[in-house]
Amino acid sequence: MPVPKKAILTLIALTAAAGAVVLGDAAVVLAADAEEPGVDDLEEVITNIRNWIMGLLIAFATLLLTIGGLRYLLAGGDPGEVNKAKDTLKFSALGYGVAILAPLLVEILRGFVGLE
Repeated sequence: MPVPKKAILTLIALTAAAGAVVLGDAAVVLAADAEEPGVDDLEEVITNIRNWIMGLLIAFATLLLTIGGLRYLLAGGDPGEVNKAKDTLKFSALGYGVAILAPLLVEILRGFVGLE
């Protein structure tokens, strides 16, 4: 028995809402720990950019992993849906790989700027 698309969309929306709540709480904690606004050092700015890039990539890859897993579970044996789910899982793995390489890319950026 196929699962209605409305149920799948509702599940995805709930997952996104839960992620927003979790990230929202993290932002409040980070804001409470801030000492003074602004940065004086270019190296610190680049480090902050690296941290943001890694955080966004990991969050997006986790979302893709969740969606791919749900699609795979809800495929019901349909080969087309199973292939779409596998593709989504592959993209998730690619996102994690790029997140792992983000520090290397930032080091290359530091070399261009001349901070090494």
